[in-house]
Amino acid sequence: MKACLGRRYRLSASHRLHAESFTEAENQLVYGKCANPHGHGHNYTVEVLVRGEIDAGTGMVCNLADLDACVEREVIEPFDHTNLNTLPCFRQRVPTTENLCVEIEGRLRGALTQAEVVGVRIEETSNNFFEASSREVPWPSRQHPTGRT
Repeated sequence: MKACLGRRYRLSASHRLHAESFTEAENQLVYGKCANPHGHGHNYTVEVLVRGEIDAGTGMVCNLADLDACVEREVIEPFDHTNLNTLPCFRQRVPTTENLCVEIEGRLRGALTQAEVVGVRIEETSNNFFEASSREVPWPSRQHPTGRT
């Protein structure tokens, strides 16, 4: 039988939403205050959802220590306390949280061997969250901690 396992992580990073192909006026129109030349930061909550067969011996889909080590190596170390605009993965694309979500999902999918990465969800603020999944498996229904869905 297959089951899903979700785990939350935290990281802080800054970014400036700015497209090189736009004029300053166009960037202001599209990104508003997020186009500030000095950038701004977020304390992100990153949720990782994996699935797999429940191991008969351990009763687990994935050992949490293995998942934590993978996320530390592939997500926390490269992104925590950085300016996303300076990273090679964002040289050719705007470091929106949508793009960050897709980048993290791809890194984990390529690195985690103990379970299948279903998707990544990033909460940027209490009002904004983003999800990325290259799989056909939908996120399980869940309730927001405040009761909102």
